Amino acid sequence: MNHEGLTAIVDCNSFYCACERLFTPSLLNKPVVVLSNNDGCIVSRTDEAKALGIGMAGPYYQNKEVIEKHNVAVFSSNYSLYGDLSMRVMDSLRAIAGRQNVEVYSVDEAFVNLHEVPDQQLNTIIQQLKEQTEQWTGIQVSVGVAPTKVLSKIANRLAKKNKDATNCIVVLDTELKIREALQRTPVSDIWGIGRRYAFTLKEAYNIQTAWELSKLSEEWGRKHLGGVAGVRLLKELKGFRCMELKDPLETKKMIATTRMFGKPVYALSDIKEAVATYTSRAAEKLRRQMGAARMIHVFLVSKDIPTTTNAYHPETRHRYTTLPIATSNTHELLQYALPLAEQLYRKDRHYIKAGVILAQIVPDASIQGNLFAPLTEKRQRLLMQTLDNINCSMRDDAIKYAATGLKRNWKMRQELRSKRYTTRWEELFEIH
Repeated sequence: MNHEGLTAIVDCNSFYCACERLFTPSLLNKPVVVLSNNDGCIVSRTDEAKALGIGMAGPYYQNKEVIEKHNVAVFSSNYSLYGDLSMRVMDSLRAIAGRQNVEVYSVDEAFVNLHEVPDQQLNTIIQQLKEQTEQWTGIQVSVGVAPTKVLSKIANRLAKKNKDATNCIVVLDTELKIREALQRTPVSDIWGIGRRYAFTLKEAYNIQTAWELSKLSEEWGRKHLGGVAGVRLLKELKGFRCMELKDPLETKKMIATTRMFGKPVYALSDIKEAVATYTSRAAEKLRRQMGAARMIHVFLVSKDIPTTTNAYHPETRHRYTTLPIATSNTHELLQYALPLAEQLYRKDRHYIKAGVILAQIVPDASIQGNLFAPLTEKRQRLLMQTLDNINCSMRDDAIKYAATGLKRNWKMRQELRSKRYTTRWEELFEIH
């Protein structure tokens, strides 16, 4: 098999937990878990926590007895810390492999193009991806290498499954290695096969492994695995690359900011504060990619106010509007978002979540200028740029719109959050 066709995926091991351990070295080799928004569920756990039987995505309260019995370290999600360390990991990969060869897939995963790496340099580059990233960031990673993205995800899973034997690196560069890897992989562990498809494949067709699935025809995949997506999956399992690396400069077509509230919200004023805050966040992301949005979409998730029967009925309500001219100006977006929140609000509900979505995104340089207000537009752009620069350097919304509120009693609960060691001057890590 030709090494020029290989793709790697670099995946941080138990990323959220690794970020916490980085600044608390005493937790090395000890069980650690990180909780989701509002400290609800377990979203990251170390191998030591897994060995105790603590499940992924399980409610915190259901695991609390085991956690307390074994003195497991528990943290609330610290997104400021995780986001900054994620950026450092991705920047390290770009420095090693070249920016054009790295596609960031998630906060803790990135695909790396190895197509042009000569055979004699392959092992050196793979080791460098792992060791240099770990040295520069302190975050342990696993590397899976194979001819396609789907196969590289399988390689990465095997690398993490037995870290001592693999040293967190698995390379599938021959037909034999690929076959053995597919035979050891249950269909439920294939990237792109969800729980529903995995159940159907096992129960209806008695397909248990990735190897068995890979032997099926493309026509079978088109009929039983979701059309074109199923065909691509089967071809990738067979070693034919169908999912190319995306352009690292490709911009998002949609930007969303959503959060669960720290406690039930009843007042319209709180709802409007939350929607204003999420609109401001989404606008910052939009300006970061030099875009402008033509559509804004607001949604609220609520339940009935409890009665004597204690009946709860979750409900999600949506409203959207199209803007006459695409914009990234927070002030203009708020003028459309807040009336949408008012239209969605009902007094007989208590609200548990809200969100703002910006869509129909275009490059801001392509917006038709207003002949009668050129100075106003220029000043607004400069104002937004200044606002972003100050908030980026000072953090914690040093300058914010009054509509976003001062106390924000609805903010999500983070009772066990660690310090934001890398993004707040007053919380910098100290060595005595």
